[in-house]
Amino acid sequence: MIDHDKSALEAAKTMAEKGISSVFVVKDGQPVGIVSERDFIKKICAKELPIAQVKIGDIMSKILTTADPETPIEVAVQRMVNHKIRRLPIMDGGKLVGIITVTDLAKHLRTTLLLEGALGDFSSSLDDAFAIEHEDNKNTK
Repeated sequence: MIDHDKSALEAAKTMAEKGISSVFVVKDGQPVGIVSERDFIKKICAKELPIAQVKIGDIMSKILTTADPETPIEVAVQRMVNHKIRRLPIMDGGKLVGIITVTDLAKHLRTTLLLEGALGDFSSSLDDAFAIEHEDNKNTK
């Protein structure tokens, strides 16, 4: 997290040091926005602004919606789609406790599809095994 009155340069350094692609912006200890690499490109680089003089609060995207740790994944996805956001803050009791990203959702979907595929393959194998056993039992009678 970075305070809203810090420079974009400070935010960029923080992101680089931590190896993260976005950072939450806080004011009086409360999250008020988020800044991503994309914001730097569109709002600073493309406009050729001096990064050290730009306040992070001036380029942040305001937090439009959040989820809590108990929010079903389907609801979280719908909020992201409705608000056209790539990152959804997770709040618990007014505190920021995490974030769901589009990348997280893609990984979850991949895992789910792989698991369903594996279960489907296993189920087909069981069906085949039972069919063979049933056929063998009919032939031995």
